[in-house]
Amino acid sequence: MFSLFTQTTVDGFALWVVLLLGGGVFLASFMDAIAGGGGIISCPAHLIAFGDLPAPYALGTNKVSAAIGTVFSTARFIKSGYVDWKLFAPSVVFALAGSVAGTWLQHRTPDAVLKYLLLIVLPVVAVLTLRNRSWPDEPGEISFQKQAAVVWAAALLIGGYDGYYGPGTGTFLMIAFIRLAKLDTRHAAGGVKVINLSSNIGSLVTQLAGGYVFLRVGLIAAVFSIAGHYLGSGLAIKNGSRIVRPAVAAVLILLTLKVGSELLFPEFWS
Repeated sequence: MFSLFTQTTVDGFALWVVLLLGGGVFLASFMDAIAGGGGIISCPAHLIAFGDLPAPYALGTNKVSAAIGTVFSTARFIKSGYVDWKLFAPSVVFALAGSVAGTWLQHRTPDAVLKYLLLIVLPVVAVLTLRNRSWPDEPGEISFQKQAAVVWAAALLIGGYDGYYGPGTGTFLMIAFIRLAKLDTRHAAGGVKVINLSSNIGSLVTQLAGGYVFLRVGLIAAVFSIAGHYLGSGLAIKNGSRIVRPAVAAVLILLTLKVGSELLFPEFWS
């Protein structure tokens, strides 16, 4: 039995490495379904598992499990009635436009500028998220016109952040939708899933076209991703703000640590 795990390979990787990677993907997907930010765990897990291979192969293969898993959490929110299509169908277009613009900007400016800014902003946002206990399970008072303007602007701007840097995009969208657009926690999470799914599919298609995907490894990891997204979205739908608020704070703290490690140990992330 032991030799099965050590001698069997998938796309050149030992089976035990692929299964260990799957465990990291499960944890990332579980967190992503609740509060976004799963890439903070899944991207380093793929980079470690892929060793000396160029980073695009790790990041490209990661998109297979991310995209497939997000389908299931998104479907669960849609089935439960927590996606307002009048708000979030246009948001997908704005988020994709922002992502393209952010990627264009990334190619022309040093990302260290954004990382230093994030090191200042992220701890403050995390503290405010933990201190403020009023994460609503009911929507706030706001006109549809103002709510739509906030949601679409957030999709465009945070979509730009996603194209420029990326980690924590879903978490920032959650905060904007709840704090500024006055959505309840469940509808905010449902909208985030729709935007994230579109972004993941677009990225996966690009990575596949570029040949940066180990498809069989990605599909095995996708099984773990489906389980994580399904269980995490179920908890978010059932418990609302009781589980989403502390999960968002945890993502912000992890993202702060990731940004700091990128600045201190850039060779690991290159």
